[in-house]
Amino acid sequence: MKKVVLLSVLTVFGLALFVGCISMQRWPDSERSAENKMVVIQEKIGEGLKTRALTPDQSQSFLTTLKGIRTDYTALRDRMVYREEWDSISARLDTLGSEVDRAMGPPARVEAPRSGDRIVVLQGRIDDGRISGRLPMPQGRELQARLDSIRSDYLRMTDGGRYATNEERTDISRRLDSLEIDLNRFR
Repeated sequence: MKKVVLLSVLTVFGLALFVGCISMQRWPDSERSAENKMVVIQEKIGEGLKTRALTPDQSQSFLTTLKGIRTDYTALRDRMVYREEWDSISARLDTLGSEVDRAMGPPARVEAPRSGDRIVVLQGRIDDGRISGRLPMPQGRELQARLDSIRSDYLRMTDGGRYATNEERTDISRRLDSLEIDLNRFR
């Protein structure tokens, strides 16, 4: 009798675990990853247009595709969804990034890291610090809020493929430098 009860309890527990894994959830890491990819792609398109590696028609086509993906991203953000929906957004962003890279051809010269790339790197460092425990929770939240603010301002500045002014780029770079210095304290 005890074996039957134990087996029943384990079966119910296993079923509950299985259902919990396949149910709808929020996916903050997928949200952040999609945001990072959109920033990098938009920056590549702007850079390609500025250096004339992309024609205005190509850049407009890529920006239209990115806008469609961003619309779908906005619809999924902060909602309970299945993982496959985020995987679809990520795959579309990867495909668009590859198309932009292919259209631009090989890079002509080595440049300093762009703001979008720096945002992605700093996001990874904040996530690593939180996971490893080197970054205390209150400081992690504060640094994440600062990075989210910088990312939001950067996306606003480059929205629709427009170029950020030199002053705007300098401000973003200065804020990223400050955030990086503060993050280095927790190494």
